Amino acid sequence: MPTLDLELLRSFAAVVSHQSFAAAAVHLGRTQSAITQQMQRLEEQIGPPLFAKQGRQKRLTQHGERLLTYAHHMLAVNDEALRSLRQGQLEGNLRIGAPHDVAETMLPLLLTEVARTSPLLQLDIHIGRSPYLMTSLKSGEVDMIISNRADAQFDGVVLRNSPTVWLCAAGYVHDPAKPVPLIMADGPSIFRRIGHEALDAAGVAWTPRYTSSSLIGIKAALRAGLGVTARGVEQLDAGLRVLGAGDGMPRLPDLAYYLYVRSHVVNPVTRQVFETLKKHLRLPRTDMPA
Repeated sequence: MPTLDLELLRSFAAVVSHQSFAAAAVHLGRTQSAITQQMQRLEEQIGPPLFAKQGRQKRLTQHGERLLTYAHHMLAVNDEALRSLRQGQLEGNLRIGAPHDVAETMLPLLLTEVARTSPLLQLDIHIGRSPYLMTSLKSGEVDMIISNRADAQFDGVVLRNSPTVWLCAAGYVHDPAKPVPLIMADGPSIFRRIGHEALDAAGVAWTPRYTSSSLIGIKAALRAGLGVTARGVEQLDAGLRVLGAGDGMPRLPDLAYYLYVRSHVVNPVTRQVFETLKKHLRLPRTDMPA
């Protein structure tokens, strides 16, 4: 029985992921004709066609869908074997920081990937506010952080783009005729800044109602019905709801969450883990609630 070519499968997966032969070629650093030839060779190995024309686009056939499942599995096993053999078993201590906002969402996924690829590493987890975590990273108190602030002084990769929304208690009664009572973090806060900017740009009056040094305090004030806050959609739960344009509230910008290490970091453990995460950890976008 012939053996499937992993390079052909990798190109096949790229074509499906990027939705065209041309985009897959750019991603893989090859020509479009080379990708076309690879897909022809793969179809020769499989037998039935993998793609069918649908207007000007190509869609997967039933055999293509089945092959894609196997391709993902085979490539994952191959890549895991290579990582294990090339890296060996990394040992040592890795200090990872994350803001409270994503400590229960993004951080567990990152920790799972680190533990999977480097099971002997001892992880030291720091939870705090993004600006303070970035100061700790710069001073070397932590090795790697998640942050929602763009900063070119660090090496970074985007983990996720996430909507920012106006949150209030589920039973909160919003009156667009009155100034918006804001619940915000004290000190430096990107959510406070973008909230103020959005309201001012839209000509919506607001008043400071409550401040807190922690996300726990902000959510307590929200649940108590004391006002409204700008926050990532990850904070939405059964006790809260989103205010939108229908309530007279302006749209807020999405925020990118980055994984950062210090530029030119010399610690081989940190650098190796970071490079592995850059290649294999891509968190799906958090969508707005329906």
